[in-house]
Amino acid sequence: MLFGDRAKYTMLVCGLSFCALLMTQQTSVFCGLLLWTTATLRNVRVPVWVADAKVEQVNEVVPLREIEVQRVRSIPGVEWAVPLFWNILQARLPDGTFQGVQLTGLDGASLVGRPSKMKEGRIEDLRLPSAVIVDQVAIHKFAKRGIDLKVGSVFEINDKEARVVGICETERSFLGQPYVFTTYSRALEYAPMQRKLLSFILVQPKEGVQIDSLLAHISSLGGLRAFTAKQFSKETILWYFKNTGIPISFGTVVILGMVVGIAIAGQTFYLFVHENMRYLAALKAMGAGFGVLARMVFLQAFTVGLIGYGLGVGIAALFGNAVLKKGEPPFYMPWQIMAFSGSVILFICLLSAFIGLVKITRTEAAMVFK
Repeated sequence: MLFGDRAKYTMLVCGLSFCALLMTQQTSVFCGLLLWTTATLRNVRVPVWVADAKVEQVNEVVPLREIEVQRVRSIPGVEWAVPLFWNILQARLPDGTFQGVQLTGLDGASLVGRPSKMKEGRIEDLRLPSAVIVDQVAIHKFAKRGIDLKVGSVFEINDKEARVVGICETERSFLGQPYVFTTYSRALEYAPMQRKLLSFILVQPKEGVQIDSLLAHISSLGGLRAFTAKQFSKETILWYFKNTGIPISFGTVVILGMVVGIAIAGQTFYLFVHENMRYLAALKAMGAGFGVLARMVFLQAFTVGLIGYGLGVGIAALFGNAVLKKGEPPFYMPWQIMAFSGSVILFICLLSAFIGLVKITRTEAAMVFK
């Protein structure tokens, strides 16, 4: 009955596929976008971050006094603490145009927070005069302006020379600007002069130290707030949830996909049952009970649901594979997203089947003789 009615079978599969595709793809892009907001945490990779007490997320910088590094180092349980400069500055390109960059200044002695993947050059070359390391986003953005950025290339930050000594690979940022790494002291030279320039303090706890007590001790110094990298990531994502329209925008599209799926699948399945009612009535007349007919309807509904879900998620995965090679738009599809889409499709199938069963319960077996 199901496969014999090609038109309605195709309509059901297409409707459920579109629903699964829309929910999976949009939710994955949403998760990828939120993942971009915490890119700095994954690029720097330290266990404990210390910021100003008013900082709520990692992309927000409230400068600290240099003395705060020594105060944190003096706390029992701290293995080491190093300064980090992070801010968005304007780089002047050789053709005279400007490009915003996320300048990251690392401790010159230890280079803590260094890029984990170097494509060209050596991280130790950052200690050379005017040395910087750029990421793959900088290469791409400079290339759009006709500039071939490579090791040895020179540009300016705040009218001071920046010479590329290496190219690294980083996690893309929500802000969309390329990362430029240099030493902390040189970053202060590039930055516009102001009274306080320290952005964050990176901390390594001693082995066996209770993290919660260490965080509480640092935060008790006054004017400081300490996070683990996981906590800072969670706080950042929650901040974007509460203070931006991103969840509402993507949530509206996902809900629209659910409504479209319910409307198409419910109406089409009802029409399918209605047009095949004479056959179902004949089965009733031959002694088939409601349980048998219900199992038939549920089997039909779950068959198109499984096929539609597989096609929708498969197309979303192909889309994700294609955009990940380009690097944008963001895309992250954990198993929870597939479980969410599968649950919604299951609900739509159950609802469609119940709509069909209501029609069956109101049908008399005698109608087959009419």
